[in-house]
Amino acid sequence: MTGGTSRRGFLRGLSAAAALPVLSSGAAGASAADGRVMSVTGPIEPARLGVTLPHEHVLVDFVGADKIGPGRYDADEVFRTMLPHLRRAREVGCRAMLECTPAYLGRDPRLLVRLSDASGVRLVTNTGYYGAAGNKYLPAFACDEGADELAARWLKEWEEGIEGTGVRPGFMKIGVDGGPLPELHRKLVRAAARAHKRSGLTIACHTGDGKAALDQLAVLKEEGVAPAAWVWVHANSERDPAIHLEAARAGGWVEFDGVGPRDGGRHVQLVLNLHRHSLLGRVLISQDAGWYNVGTAGGGEVRPYDYLLTHFLPALKEAGLTDRDVRQLTVENPREAFAVRARTLDAGRGN
Repeated sequence: MTGGTSRRGFLRGLSAAAALPVLSSGAAGASAADGRVMSVTGPIEPARLGVTLPHEHVLVDFVGADKIGPGRYDADEVFRTMLPHLRRAREVGCRAMLECTPAYLGRDPRLLVRLSDASGVRLVTNTGYYGAAGNKYLPAFACDEGADELAARWLKEWEEGIEGTGVRPGFMKIGVDGGPLPELHRKLVRAAARAHKRSGLTIACHTGDGKAALDQLAVLKEEGVAPAAWVWVHANSERDPAIHLEAARAGGWVEFDGVGPRDGGRHVQLVLNLHRHSLLGRVLISQDAGWYNVGTAGGGEVRPYDYLLTHFLPALKEAGLTDRDVRQLTVENPREAFAVRARTLDAGRGN
């Protein structure tokens, strides 16, 4: 597909297919979300989710867990800055977005509710702790508490809402550095596995490399959690395609989330590699875009959310993927990956 006319036609078709109503604001009970996707404005039936970007950001604050706190930014300014980007995403076909900023790194559920209501894009926030980057964004107590104690904290947010807002997380976001995993990071994975069995929330893990990904799968197996409950975030950072295949064949979700103008061609090849091995059903694609950066004037250089829909999907079709393949990548895989449902080895699912 080439040329502006063809691309506009592609976008019109995508937008029409995804034109689904947005739920009104208001949290629902955790038990009501079983089998659904939990957005910041309430549970959504997976069939109504539409085109979904599974790894994006609205706001990030890299000051560190020991310094972060309320009042470090003007939420109204962030709202004014990010709303046009979300509206543009909806204009080109996006209907849902997983906002992957974790606690102690700038997670703001109140802001996300405002932006979701104003933009028409369903936003999903998270629970969990981020140990990557040398534990800079990990609260001190997480180093001392056991896996069960951490899991209980995350389950409380799932059951009661985040920080008194009533907004419930729709997945877990944790982070680990490269493998072999240190014991602290193994504990985060173990805590997430235990919380998953109680909540059904999918585990999305920022992962340093392929060795760390395989170590995570081993921990999940020890805990009786199926690989289908786990998303390998930043799998595109691993240069060995054989490890992508290994994780996908095990049943995990392999997420290529660095899609953008500078690396779009490589991401096409990453997707094609799994497609050639009949593993497209284990692939997630996103951009890791947005990034209003607290502490930078005006939030810094915000990265738009539209490239994947306006350029990358047409490039995949030019490379041989069909409309059915594109729908699988953008609609079917995300809704399957993030539906709230316990995926355990003893249940025989997802392995």
